Amino acid sequence: MGKQVGQENTPAPWLVVRGGRLPLSVRLDRRVPWVLLVGLLATLAVMVVNMGVGEYPIPPVDVLKTVLHLPTGNSDHSFIVNTLRLPRMLVAALVGVALGLAGAILQALTRNPLASPGILGINAGAGLAAVSLIVLFDRVSASLLPLAAFGGAFLVALAIYGLAWRAGDSPTRLILIGIGLTAVAQALTTLMITFGDINNVQRALVWLTGSVYGRTWDEFWALLPWLVLLGPVALLLARDLDALSLGDEVARSLGSPVDLQRGILLGVVVGLAGAAVATAGTIGFVGLMAPHIARRLVGPGHLGLLPTAGLTGAFLVVTADLVGRTLLAPTELPCGLVTAAIGAPFFLYLLWRQRS
Repeated sequence: MGKQVGQENTPAPWLVVRGGRLPLSVRLDRRVPWVLLVGLLATLAVMVVNMGVGEYPIPPVDVLKTVLHLPTGNSDHSFIVNTLRLPRMLVAALVGVALGLAGAILQALTRNPLASPGILGINAGAGLAAVSLIVLFDRVSASLLPLAAFGGAFLVALAIYGLAWRAGDSPTRLILIGIGLTAVAQALTTLMITFGDINNVQRALVWLTGSVYGRTWDEFWALLPWLVLLGPVALLLARDLDALSLGDEVARSLGSPVDLQRGILLGVVVGLAGAAVATAGTIGFVGLMAPHIARRLVGPGHLGLLPTAGLTGAFLVVTADLVGRTLLAPTELPCGLVTAAIGAPFFLYLLWRQRS
């Protein structure tokens, strides 16, 4: 059979990479490497600009030189950039990556485009546990907050699994249960704040707004291991996530151990969301928006979608922090407030599109 006219010069939509003698092959959308490269450069550019603004402005070129430990002619730059501003930007990026990955995994597991750690109550459960730790104890190590948030998020995830998946995975049921669990967690959080010590309550309230203000290297090193451990697990299960997103029956027919894979992936979501919330508070809607934007850029295949969603989340949080710092300067708005201002209309748009 002859080739159809015009097909001989049309590139294949997939990029296939094989591991030589290893039994490994990876099929990626051809857009993925370019989107990741452009997204990484855009995120780094926003980070550099963000590190340069403030009460002590620094030109972007000097910011780059300072980060690379090159001389700038000003001895103050090293302290301002490397000690005060660089860890804040790295924390913002890692929080965005964690929320973007968690949202993409959760939307595939639930087969619901409205799902996210925030909407299903996972962030609220993590926030309740972290606020309880802050309010009940005067001095809390940064390394303990992710563990507490993980516990709270895990309890909410168990409730979702027991109330929704065990009775059938209706998307409407998942959203309704998530809204109910969020309300319960937020009510308990308010109760903790009402009866707590005023100094600890003030810390908790600042934390609840969702901000990377004042984050240091301690928070960065506490958050990094969660991403280093859980990120590769998510990528290794990307193909299984493709099968699960088609439904349990299809996944089982393909030989996937559905319950085991779902449990592992749900644990990844809980760990990522809990660590992000413990580090920066409840930054909402990033886990909802990032997967949708990534899906538009690289398609539905999760091997490309997951890293793209993570990078998109990083860009959203870093940009929201920049907007919060500059919009009403010198007053600084929490980045969680900025993401909520953008994410709430985006959520309503998704609801409207689901009905139409």
